[in-house]
Amino acid sequence: MILLVGGTGELGGRVVRLLRGRGETVRCLVRPRTDASSLTALGAQVVRGDLTDAASLRSACSGPDTVVCTATAILRQLSGEGGSSIQEVDEDGVGALVDLAEELDVAHFVYVSYAGADAGLGSPLERAKVATESRLRASSMRLSILRPDAFQEVHLAPLGRFDMEAGKVSVFGKGDTRRRWVSTDDVAALVAYVAVEPSGPSLIEFGGPECISRNEAIAVAEQLTGRRMKRQAMPRAMARLGMRVLNRPNPALASVFGAGLLQDLVAADWDDGPLREAGIEPRPATEFLRQQARSLGSG
Repeated sequence: MILLVGGTGELGGRVVRLLRGRGETVRCLVRPRTDASSLTALGAQVVRGDLTDAASLRSACSGPDTVVCTATAILRQLSGEGGSSIQEVDEDGVGALVDLAEELDVAHFVYVSYAGADAGLGSPLERAKVATESRLRASSMRLSILRPDAFQEVHLAPLGRFDMEAGKVSVFGKGDTRRRWVSTDDVAALVAYVAVEPSGPSLIEFGGPECISRNEAIAVAEQLTGRRMKRQAMPRAMARLGMRVLNRPNPALASVFGAGLLQDLVAADWDDGPLREAGIEPRPATEFLRQQARSLGSG
């Protein structure tokens, strides 16, 4: 049995669908008031609980031999839903899950972090991810830590201040550092693959098939839509200041500033090799931009 924590999220839901499609028995930890109908429709078992509730974690972890954790509080915080903080969920809650999984003899733990998490920029999400990775390495379980590059559906879309419809985009720093934005579907496919593989590396850092900068992505968007995009510049010094000032009052937004800095400061030295080795044909970032343009009647 596989326990998936984060199954109602965009990434986790895709992973559940893939695992159930392969006939795997999947149990999902779902918060008490969250709609789990899409998971039960897939045939997944639903256990009500929360990463911040130790008793519910014990119930969920009793039985599975593999735990997959895709959960994070950041998108819920950014959407204004409120609830538990990044510290409470991504660090304390996931840390408790790791400890309990080891105590209950879980054999394999699959954890989704992000590429460049060890850059040392100091955002709240970075601290939580690094703390969890360290906790996992100190455990006796077999580990699969996946570090995907930034998701296309977030960072090349309105949520990531890349709005092709409105013709507006934000650029942290110079915007010339090349990254490998990756499709959520491709990340989900690799997570599902790794979850059932009997062996593999403990750390998998990867991205999409194209290595392009934000400025290059903007140029592609302008070509596809036939109009200039209005750029809002965020100098690195201002982004660093925002990350520090917002660290306590708004950790989620501070982490957004940290993500922007990361993408401008750290060039991708990973590639799409892990995806291709798993038989996954990854979607290029420019194809995602073309799909957006087509939906707008352009391109």
